[in-house]
Amino acid sequence: MPALPQYPTAEPFLPAKLTLPLLTDAAKGCEGCDLHKHATQTVFGEGPKDARVMFVGEQPGDQEDKAGKPFVGPSGMMFDRALDKVGIDRSEVYVTNAVKHFKFEQRGKRRIHSKPSARQIAACKPWLKAEVEVIKPDVIVALGATAAQAMLGGSFKVTQHRGEAIRDTTWAPCVMATVHPSSLLRAPDEAARHAAIKAFEEDMRAVKKQMDQLKGRGKRAPQAARGLAEKVAWASRASRPSDPDAKSSGEMPKPRSGARARHARHA
Repeated sequence: MPALPQYPTAEPFLPAKLTLPLLTDAAKGCEGCDLHKHATQTVFGEGPKDARVMFVGEQPGDQEDKAGKPFVGPSGMMFDRALDKVGIDRSEVYVTNAVKHFKFEQRGKRRIHSKPSARQIAACKPWLKAEVEVIKPDVIVALGATAAQAMLGGSFKVTQHRGEAIRDTTWAPCVMATVHPSSLLRAPDEAARHAAIKAFEEDMRAVKKQMDQLKGRGKRAPQAARGLAEKVAWASRASRPSDPDAKSSGEMPKPRSGARARHARHA
């Protein structure tokens, strides 16, 4: 059996200095995994550098791949309407994906979405960590299982924890998870779609509530542990008794023993 081709992950492609313009430009040449070979282009995150909330999806879709911008397809329009409904200004939001290239299967003239592998998600993680390092958001919202598990571990279940304010990760003062807006478009009938949209809007209201409570705390949070986020075992958190006060306190977790100050890209 032939050996799998080796890719270096995105790490070597990061610029020496982390700014959004430099990251966006550097990502155009990323060959950290095999997805770059077939996608039209890299689709990097987009939004203001002082955004207080970051939304992380799975990967670009067909229209995003062609346009070079995240969240511009049908699910992006659904997402925009939900934000507008709950009073979150879309122009003040940073949107990105866990994987920056479109993975698809060619079926005739159509390109059908294909879920990225664990290897591909891991290879792209340096870009996501660098974006978090630059933006320093108060709240990060994972849209769908792929994004949530990229940050919170493979055992995290969106169905069990959607809408929760999770305060004991090193990604941001608050991390939340909900479904990807594309799932709203796949509802089997009108009644199911209406219910799904209503539930998604409730999750966005919960996001807005956390933004109002935290009021820029992410900008002041220590950066030393940001790159260690994926080393926090979700299973150990899930095994502890629920602590409602901890979920709503707005306090950053205490530094974990042994955590060393280092740049996110070297985690």
